[in-house]
This record gives sequence, C-alpha cells and structure tokens, in this order.
Amino acid sequence: MTRTQKTVFILVALIALVLGLTINKVLSGKGQGDPTALIDAGIILLPQSRNLPDVSMTDQDGKPVQVNELKGKWSLLFFGYTFCPDICPTTLAQLRQIKSELPKEAVDKLQIILVSVDPNRDTPKQLKQYLGYFDPQFIGLTPTSVEELQKVANAVSIPFIPADTSKPNYTVDHSGNLAVIGPDGTQRGFIRAPLNNVKLVAQLPVMLNRN
Repeated sequence: MTRTQKTVFILVALIALVLGLTINKVLSGKGQGDPTALIDAGIILLPQSRNLPDVSMTDQDGKPVQVNELKGKWSLLFFGYTFCPDICPTTLAQLRQIKSELPKEAVDKLQIILVSVDPNRDTPKQLKQYLGYFDPQFIGLTPTSVEELQKVANAVSIPFIPADTSKPNYTVDHSGNLAVIGPDGTQRGFIRAPLNNVKLVAQLPVMLNRN
C-alpha cells in the first residue's frame, strides 16, 4: 500500500468514525425532542421531578385513588369542577380533540384526570356524568376535603381559591394549567394554558417517549 493509499485509508476511517458517532448521538437522543419546540407548545418540563403527597381521593366510580400512586402512564391533571361556566368545558373539549388526533401508541401511554376543586358539589356520580359528555375514559377525582386538595395543589403548583360555599351558585377561581405526572408517579412539569391543540398534537408524543 502506497503512502497516498494509506493517507486515503486513514481519512476514510476517520470520516466513518465521525459519521458513526454523529448517527449514534442522533439515535440516542431520539424521542427526547427539541426543548424549544416543547416550550413553544406550552410544555414546560421541570429540571427535577417532584414527589406527590400521600393523599387519597375518590374517583368517578367511587373507588379510592392514592394521588402519589398515579403510575404506569403519563397523567395530565386538570384542576377544575363540573359547575364551571367557561374554562373547564373548553379545556376538556380541547383535551378530547387533542386525544382524538394523537397516534394510538401515544393515547395508550396517556390518561387525563380532572381533579375537582369543588368537593362540596362534585360527587363521584356528578363527575362521571359530566366527564361522559367529553370522554368516558377521562378520570375524575374528588378530594375528601379542601385541605387535602390544597396539599395536592400546592405540591404541583396549580393554584386555586377555595370558594365561599354558603353563596348560591358560587364559582371557584382556579388555574387553567395542567400538571404533568410521569409514569413513575412524580410530577415532570406543566402544560400552560391556553392550550394550543395543533402544537400539542405534534409535541405530546415527543414528551410521552421520554424516560
């Protein structure tokens, strides 16, 4: 092998090595997504996950659910209530539409949960009937008390103002943001309101493929 051939051989080997490392880097990062695109879609991921408090709630079927044991799937927690006149029906309708446009593999990894900020009126029966108007697979959770609800809301940084339940037809002030809970049961981030359907349909599968 001549000197020229050796030089060409070494250059080809170096190029192959560089290409191999580049492809490996791309493949190893596959599914992690572009952080800028996630943020643009309103998905804000926390630098460190947060543990949820050991609080028991009742689901729409009357069964107890431990908030810190929401595991196995990604959960989107929306804090609202069934007597809400505006933001709640709008948000739930958007979530139904977003879910209908996601690929099946993404839908299988996701559950949408309405956490009631109105335990005074939102019985399991009321929640089940209400959520049935949007998607029967949506989950509804009612806390045993406003104090227990406050523990969860504080833990995931989703604010609400307890209502004066002595007033007729009272309303409850609450955030439209969603808390993102990972399949390990810890909070991974938020989705900012108002929801952007098109961008979330594109970016939620990226988030759902994260570890």
